[in-house]
Amino acid sequence: MEGEEKDVLELVQLQYDDLILLSQSSFSPSHSPSSSPKLSYPAREESERLDAVFKTVMETLGPEGPGLIAITGVPNAGAMRRRLLPLARKLALLNNKDRHCILKEHGLGSDFSLKDLDRSVSSFVFPLRYQQDFVPKLMHIGSKPGDSEDPDIYSLEQQPHETGNEFKDLGNAFKELGFCMVVIGLLFARICDKGIGGGELEESILHSGTAKGRLIHYHSILDNFVLKEAARSRGDKKQRNRSGQILVEDSNVSSLQYSVISSQILPSNLWQQWHYDYGLFTVLTTPMFLSQCQNPENNDDSYEKLDSQSECSAPNGHTYLQIHDTVMHRTLMVRAPPNSFIIQVGESAEILSRGKLTSTIHAVSRVRERVDISRENFVVFLQPSWHKTFSELPERDGASWDKSIGRRSCTCDIQRKVPPLLTRLKDGMTFAEFSKETTKQYYGSNGWQSGK
Repeated sequence: MEGEEKDVLELVQLQYDDLILLSQSSFSPSHSPSSSPKLSYPAREESERLDAVFKTVMETLGPEGPGLIAITGVPNAGAMRRRLLPLARKLALLNNKDRHCILKEHGLGSDFSLKDLDRSVSSFVFPLRYQQDFVPKLMHIGSKPGDSEDPDIYSLEQQPHETGNEFKDLGNAFKELGFCMVVIGLLFARICDKGIGGGELEESILHSGTAKGRLIHYHSILDNFVLKEAARSRGDKKQRNRSGQILVEDSNVSSLQYSVISSQILPSNLWQQWHYDYGLFTVLTTPMFLSQCQNPENNDDSYEKLDSQSECSAPNGHTYLQIHDTVMHRTLMVRAPPNSFIIQVGESAEILSRGKLTSTIHAVSRVRERVDISRENFVVFLQPSWHKTFSELPERDGASWDKSIGRRSCTCDIQRKVPPLLTRLKDGMTFAEFSKETTKQYYGSNGWQSGK
């Protein structure tokens, strides 16, 4: 629609090769290549280019920027994404017993209730543990631009799945993509450390030894119809497909049913409510959108089976991740290149950088155009160790931090739904205590978003 494009944020893109070059010890942003007679013209030109890229990255993540950036050109990103993300919906629509067995087999859990048939989100989590002696091996994949992936880490590329056993390599696919994103986050933290001084961000990630991977299925309205139909059918003869999903045999959606489903009022305009991430960095895949029906415009009397799914283009080219600019008081829909990764600054990085990096308030909006489109995503949360101690925020600590506090003091409707950072952080508080207090203020019995 005309006018909506004004509210689109086209993310700044950082090429994977440049991510590696900027993270190397040989690059220093304080170096002035133009004043060094020892550098040849091509070398001087390249150094100036990298300095400009570095400056853009830091401005994008600073108080005047959106706080998130796209990483493009990551080797094998598309294949890893296509291998894992479609499994999110398949897991979400399994009956509880079969899903529990599969999650247990692969060491996954969930931090959302999966018994609520009206749930908007199904989430599957796995701790990505790495030890100090494993980190150099992880970092090796980014040692030189253009290097092929470490075969010990990426040994499962495009292996065919056995028919009827599509969850066979779920855990391996989870770790394959997850550790790739951990590497991206570590390289990115190293770059940010060069901009803010010291090496606290990268060191905090390494000392933590664990990142949280989360595979997320954002339900379409039709998905909830599937869940309710499956629950209703449990009193009758059960029909399962070969992967264990409960189905009603030959259960197509009629045009009349589709019209009824389409007329339902969405429980919320948002799949995920407004919030700040409280870790160091959040690394996300660009989302995958799945369609479960033929295009209703075809006017067929029936549509595809309820368990079918096919990837479709992102509606309007958006990710449906949205941020709110608390200075300009406007909401922006995020647009990112396909098969890229998005990195967001978390509140812990904002605290440790003394406001030189700034986290952003964000949400995930629903696709309203069609009720059969779901959204699949994979997210890795990088955080400090639970024992990491934070200092209380100063009221005045330089212009950049003063501007950051200004962003947080906005009184708009969206901001009022989020507990202010200054109410959740105390001097000497550990990350574990900060995490607990943040969760309590968001979702506790008296939380700002309890029951939402």
